[in-house]
This record gives sequence, structure tokens and C-alpha cells, in this order.
Amino acid sequence: MAALRCAVRVSAHTTQLRAGALAVSRHGHKKRRCFATATSPSSLLSALDTFQDRHVGPDGSEVKHMLSALGYESMDAFVDATVPSKIRVASSSVSNDSIAALSESELYKRARELAKANKPFKSYIGMGYHNAVVPPVILRTAQIMESPAWYTPYTPYQPEIAQGRLESLVNYQTMIMSLTAMDIANASLLDEATAAAEGMVMAFASTNQKKRVFLVDEGVLPQTMAVLQTRAKGFGIQLVVGDVFSLAKDNSTEICGALVQYPDVNGSVFEYGQLAETIHKAGGLVVCATDLLALTMLKPPGEWGADIVLGNSARFGVPAGYGGPHGAFFSCTDKLKRKMPGRLIGRSKDVYGKPAYRLALQTREQHIRREKATSNICTAQALLANMAAMYAVYHGPVGLRRIAEKVHTLASILKSEVEALGYKAINSSFFDTLTFEVNGAAPNAETVHDAAAKVNVNLRRIDEKHVGVTLDESVSKEDVETLVQVFASAASKERSSVTAPVSSAIPQTLQRTSEYLPHPVFNTHHSETEMLRYIYHLQSKDLGLVHAMIPLGSCTMKLNSTSSMIPLTWPEFCNVHPFAPTDQVKGYVEMIKELESDLCKITGFHACSVQPNSGAAGEYAGLSVIKAYHESRGEGHRDICLIPVSAHGTNPASAVMAGLKVVPVKTHPDGNLDLEDLRAKAEKHKDNLAAFMITYPSTFGVFEDGVQDACKIIHENGGQVYLDGANLNAQIGLTNPATCGGDVCHMNLHKTFAIPHGGGGPGVGPICVAEHLAPFLPSHPIVPTGGDKGISAVAAAPYGSASILLISWAYIKMLGGDGLSAASAVALLNANYMAHRLSGHYTLRYKNGNGRVAHELLIDLADFEKAAGLKVTDFAKRLQDYGFHPPTCSWPISTCMLIEPTESEPLEEIDRFCDAMIQIRREAEDIITGKQPKDSNVLKNAPHPVSVIALPDDQWNRPYSRQTAAFPMPWLMERKFWPTVSRIDDAYGDLNLICDCPSVEETAAH
Repeated sequence: MAALRCAVRVSAHTTQLRAGALAVSRHGHKKRRCFATATSPSSLLSALDTFQDRHVGPDGSEVKHMLSALGYESMDAFVDATVPSKIRVASSSVSNDSIAALSESELYKRARELAKANKPFKSYIGMGYHNAVVPPVILRTAQIMESPAWYTPYTPYQPEIAQGRLESLVNYQTMIMSLTAMDIANASLLDEATAAAEGMVMAFASTNQKKRVFLVDEGVLPQTMAVLQTRAKGFGIQLVVGDVFSLAKDNSTEICGALVQYPDVNGSVFEYGQLAETIHKAGGLVVCATDLLALTMLKPPGEWGADIVLGNSARFGVPAGYGGPHGAFFSCTDKLKRKMPGRLIGRSKDVYGKPAYRLALQTREQHIRREKATSNICTAQALLANMAAMYAVYHGPVGLRRIAEKVHTLASILKSEVEALGYKAINSSFFDTLTFEVNGAAPNAETVHDAAAKVNVNLRRIDEKHVGVTLDESVSKEDVETLVQVFASAASKERSSVTAPVSSAIPQTLQRTSEYLPHPVFNTHHSETEMLRYIYHLQSKDLGLVHAMIPLGSCTMKLNSTSSMIPLTWPEFCNVHPFAPTDQVKGYVEMIKELESDLCKITGFHACSVQPNSGAAGEYAGLSVIKAYHESRGEGHRDICLIPVSAHGTNPASAVMAGLKVVPVKTHPDGNLDLEDLRAKAEKHKDNLAAFMITYPSTFGVFEDGVQDACKIIHENGGQVYLDGANLNAQIGLTNPATCGGDVCHMNLHKTFAIPHGGGGPGVGPICVAEHLAPFLPSHPIVPTGGDKGISAVAAAPYGSASILLISWAYIKMLGGDGLSAASAVALLNANYMAHRLSGHYTLRYKNGNGRVAHELLIDLADFEKAAGLKVTDFAKRLQDYGFHPPTCSWPISTCMLIEPTESEPLEEIDRFCDAMIQIRREAEDIITGKQPKDSNVLKNAPHPVSVIALPDDQWNRPYSRQTAAFPMPWLMERKFWPTVSRIDDAYGDLNLICDCPSVEETAAH
């Protein structure tokens, strides 16, 4: 032991010497860090695979360099100058004592323990969720699900460097339009239930909010009904649930729309054509929730009169994941396209006429419409939509039909065999789902469920007389034999052998006869070689964190570590049905409880719900909880929500959705909240004040001194404070929402807690609340969640996008409390160092009294428009030539860029970005001084793709060289990311709205 202790001491000393030698030998801070710069282990026996050194970009010497550049001798002194002392929390509140740190190997061991606690049952529960088969070429070979080139990019607001996933999302939209036979489709929504709620509100809005009765057929999924109930309350919509055919006759004068499930929850397939005519005559819209695989065999809703068609696309190659994330699809008729929520990808062209894709109709978005919006959707499920699209590309129309026919045939066989045992299927028409009446065969439904459990099978629980079974692509003939044996055992009978296929159970009038997916992209890439190359071809067009930092302000594009992603695809986690019995998902439940507990420690709050599956959904859930709290106290009349004019556009949209009226609050010229205006409006509305929404640090990138004073004003006037947690990455271990004065906050797990942005989703927006609000956290109709007075569900699954909660759980566990606090401090340091380097070149719009910003900085480019005719867009497009994704543009101020480097970026990358910005400033100066013309210069013509640089000499008519255009900095010769197209014509794309794939003829023409 003495020898071992000696070895430990010698090793530690040697490591220190090695690090010291490195520090002496580094000539300048831009040299890349080496492993020797990592924190020395305490002993030879300490874990070497610690996460903090891998996650936090700058090493100790780089931190020291940045602090010195800012004039500080220590990190503590810097933080003291950045974060107001009155809101600081004790360092022990988020530390390794409160959240212990695990090494990567320790994390895997813990994750394996939790995985083993989940029982490997095969679920036939259905209800909108299936056991998807993910083609290996999509899962691992080309790695859409596991590739950082696909999961690290942001929403494609910069289309010139996002043509790959834009093309894939157009494939997704085309797939939806073709299968549903609708005119237009968006690029996905959060889940089927919230998509149905969006459809209901569209129907309500289509009557100018005059007709308030919305019919819901009794065959609609119960989780969808629950979400509709929540959403209807905020808009004052009256839900009427029952037999939709009868209801349509009785409520014709007040109907704004009706929702049907096709096939319904019990598996039945009904003819809705006559119903559609009735609803249309009443002036309402028909909303249809459906199944994509079924639509390869069923008459599509667009052919029988549906106005809006939606559902879950996950059975196209996306794992169940205990409920998500899944991409919901949403399509509608042409006349509704400008009212459709969510992202919409359209075809356009670049300045040379080359076809290109872009986000279309962005004026529908919340940062423009604010309180006039009827939806707060500001994201999609892009990664899952891309997986579903690739599934359709890989299988093609013929392959999809074969899969559907096999599923339907197996369901038909199952019906025949089970009915031979004395059971009766209550639905004679079906695609993949059967509901059996057990009376006359088994004593009761529980007997059947008990028999199923003995062979590790889950069936759908309905009542004591009925059992449901849903088949899918994963089901084999042997699986059907097992199911038949389950029913035979429950009936105490011997089963016969499985018989040959029977005829179709889809009525002749509802069988599909129309063509679908004729586009070349769905009829080309069917070998793995072709598919592999297509996926990599698209991937090569997109800039992600694999290429460079993505300094988008308010987006926190930090490292999405491989170590935190690995458990995601383990079958014990990804193959779990969200409605599986709780004794089968103990590992999931324990992981979620640990995550909720850690989030409460971080925020300072009492309780947490992870059900909201986006940041905007978290806003809506939090405000709905506040509303329920007021109602419980007999103050349901409180409906005023105060919101600063600087707030993100989803804030007022969420408030309106929760049934609140928005009153804006002014800000001062220095960016701080106008406390006098807040006080005046709080006192004016004190009898009806419900809530105040505030983002902290502010969207202007500063810790405001008066946040606690603002919250006190609200509380004194009877309101509750909603603290938007979009900028929580600046707070952890330094302050927290509860200390700031909040009552509820949401967190963006896809920002602060490292879930990938996925090119535009998925995300998770859990809420944490003070103790008095805990009873009102969201409930669920199938799996008990939330408080004893919980609001109805805000998402389809009880724990929202449960599978990706693993990522944030792992991130928190591996960093531990000390690492989380250090990450926030370095995020502040990186932003302030960047502000320091850019000062003198650009105007820093806001800073605190000590000259410090928070985790992001706002630079104002207004002067360049006056002096050189340059707009924010020109600087953004020029940054693409330097290999960077531009910062957030024209928000929260139209003439500004909001820049957020995060803690994951090393000093070398931060300097590289600053060098690029400074060089662009020099290029702008050449325009100001007349060295370059205002109408044709390196900024106005940016970006410069290969196709432009390769123009023949007689066509190169620019007043600058090709070298200046493409290689303005020396390091670009070694490391260059090329935009795919030139600057895209946004106006053309909106005026000529085309949102599907090119046809055979169009493909041939290009």
C-alpha cells in the first residue's frame, strides 16, 4: 500500500509538471489544447473518463487568458461583476454534494441498471403507438438517428447551408400530401394529440371564432381527447364527445368542426363522406386523425372530404421510446395553408435561378404575430420527420404496400383464429386493430391479460369485457401464434394451427384505388448502397456542430455528447410502449424521478413535470397551471398577463392559448425592464392580474438588477410569475428562477441540458413549480401523472418525449453539480470575451453597469445600413463563406445579431469566429470608403458556393477576386464548408408556394 501511495503521488506530480511544460511551450493561446491540459486526477485510482473536461471547451490556461483579457484575476471576481449579488445562491445549492458526478463508465453502468429494470414485454396496445422497425441503414449505417451531422444542426433559417435536411423535409411533406391526398402538409408537429388540438383551433378560427362547438367522435384516442380538453378551455371552445354521426345532426348551427379517427381506437373503419358534407353545410371543418400505413390501403381522407388530416408518423421507422419523440404530420386543403401551424418548407430559387428549398411563409410565426397568434408552435420534430421520410424513400410505394398488406393479413388471420375460440371481434372492418369481446369465451378480460403477461405480452386494456390488439410491421407469424395461444389459454381451449390468409376486411368502397408516392425520390433508392449514398449526399450539404460553432443567441447550441446519446437506442429504452404497465417500466420511472429531482435542485423549485414536449409547450403548461391555481382560489376571473415587449414571440402566443389577455410592458433604452410601467400596469389590473412572464437573463443578453423587484410587484398585486427558462444556461449554480422570484419556469432541455436540436426538433420543455402550484401539474388519462388537482394533459404521452429525457439525465449526472456550475460560468466568460474582442469593431447594444453581458451578446448593425446599404442578412450570408452558421438575426431587435457561444466552444474556435467577424467588418469598411461598390460587393453577393467560384472568367464580373470571395482567411484553405446554393430568393418562394418534391418531368428538366 505504501508503494501504491507513492506511485499516486509521483503520478500526480508528473502530471502537473507535464501541464506546466505545456503551458510554457504554447506560443499564444490559439494553439489547440492537448490532453495534458485536462484537470489532473486526484490519484491513479481516480476515474479518467470524467465528463467536465470533455464538455467544457476552454481549458484552465484558456480560461486564465480570457479572464486576463477582461481584467479579472479569478472566475469568482468575473462572476461577481456579471451576476447581481442580490440573486446569487450558495455554491452548495448546485454542487457535487447535491448532484454527484459520474464518470462516463459509471454512467453507463447506472444506465444499464435502469435498463434492466424495464421488463422486455412485446406490446400490442396500439392507441397510436407501434413497434417500429428502423431500417439499419437509417439507424446506424448512415446514422440519421445517431449521426451528429443530422442531429446537431439548428432549424434551417439559413437555407444556403441547410439544403440537405430541407430536401428531406420536403420529401416528408410530399409523403404526407400523397398518402393523405391533401393539398399541402407541414414539416411535422410535436405529437398526434397536440396536432389534433391545432386542427381544432384552426376550425374555430375559420369561423372567425364565432362558432364554439367542436365535435369529437367517441372513437378518438383518449390521450387526444385529454389534450383537446386542455386546449379548448383556453379558447372557450365547447367539446361535445359522442357518436359523431348523431352529434352532427343535433348541433348543426353552432359547429365549427369535428374530429374523427380513421381507423378509430377500436380498429373500426367508417365511411365519413356523408358526415363531411353535413359538417361543411354547417360551415365547419372536418379534422381527421389517421394512420399513414393504413392509408396505403384505405381511401385517403382527402378523397372523402376532410379539410385537415393529421396523425403520428412514427410507425415509419421511429422507435416507440416510451412515448416519443415522434413526428406528428399535419396536412390541409389549399385554402387553409396560410393558417396552418408549424414549419413549412417550400421550393424557391437562388439568385442564379438554381432550384433551392427554404422555410416558407415565415410571417405566420409567433415572433411576428405575437398575441394575435392562435398557435405557439415554434419548432417541429425535424429529426423524426427525416427518419420517417427516409423510411418511405427506402421502401417506396411498393414496399410500403407490401408491409401494409402483411400487417392486415396477419390481423385477419388473428381475427379468424380468436373468433374460432369463442371470442367475438366487435369491429368487422379493420386495418391492423381488433377489439374482442371476451364474454362467452373467457371469464373476463383480466383472464386474457393474465395469460398474456405469462408470455411477456401486453394487450390493450379497455374494460372487463373487452380486449384490444394492434399489430404492426414487427409482428411475425410466430407472434400471431403466440397471441392465439394467449386467447386459447384464457378460454381453457386448445388452439388450432394458423390458417391461410383470408380476404380483406376493408370495405370495398373504402379501399384505396389512387396512386401515391410516384415521385422519383420514392422510386430510386431501394438498395442499401443507393440509400446510403443518398443520405450522405444530403448530409454533406448541411452545416452542423461537426463543422463549426453555431453561435445562435437564445438557442444554446452546445455539445451534444456521444456518451449521453448512447443509451437512447438500447432496446430496453427505445422499444417501450408509453402505456405499458408501470411495473414493467421501473427503470424509466426511476430515471424520470431522478431527472425531475435534479431539475428542482437546479431551479430551486418544489416539483416538476416533464410532460411538455417543447419549450413553447412548457410555457403553455406553466400558464395553464397558474390559471388552475387562481381558479382553485375562486379567482378564475384573473386573466391579465403582463409581458415585456422584448419577450420571445411564443410568450404572448402561449398566454392567449391559456385563455389570458396580454398587456405589454415597456423596456428602457438600456434594455432593462421599465419597473414603473410594470408597477402602473400591475396596479391598474390588480383585480384581474393572473401572471407576469419574464425571461432571465433578458433576451437582450443581460442580468437585470431589478428582477426580484419586478416579481415582488406582481405578487403584491395578486399575480404569479412565470420565468421563461430559455436562458437557464446562464444561471446554474449562480442563481435560480426561485431566487429571482418566480413561481414557475420551463426549461429547454434541448438547450441547457444538451438534447440535440435535430435540425429543428425534437425538444423538451419541462416545468418546475413552487410548492403551491405543484397540485396542478399536468395529469394524463392513461398513466397517472401530475398533482392531485392536475390540469388535463398537454401532450399525448404521460412523460412527453420520454426517451430523450435520458440525454439530459446523463448530461446532468456526468457533469455533477460542480460541473454544471462551471459550465454556466464558462458560458458567461466565453460570451464576455467575445464581446471584448468585437468591441471597437461593432456596437454592443446592451451591458450591465460593470460592462458585462450574460451568456450572449447583442451587436447592432444599424450604422452599416446607413453608411453602406448593408443589412443584417448581408453579414449573415457572408459568415457562411467563412464556414460559420450566422448568429440569431434581426431578433430581438431587427437591426441586431444575437450571439451565444456556449461553454462547449474552445478558445481557438471563439477566436476564429471573432477573426471572421472582424474581417467582415474590414470588408464593410471598404464599401463605406468606396473601395467596393454598394450594389455589388463581397457581402451583397454572399454566399459564394462552388458553382459561383467555378464560373468561367468571362462570367466572373465581380469587383473582387475568387480568392477574396471563397478564402478570405488562411485557415479556410484547410477547413472549408461550402454553401450549396447562392442567396435564396425568399419573396419568390412565398409568391410561388410549392411544398412538395419535383415530379418526374421537373426532375428530368434539371
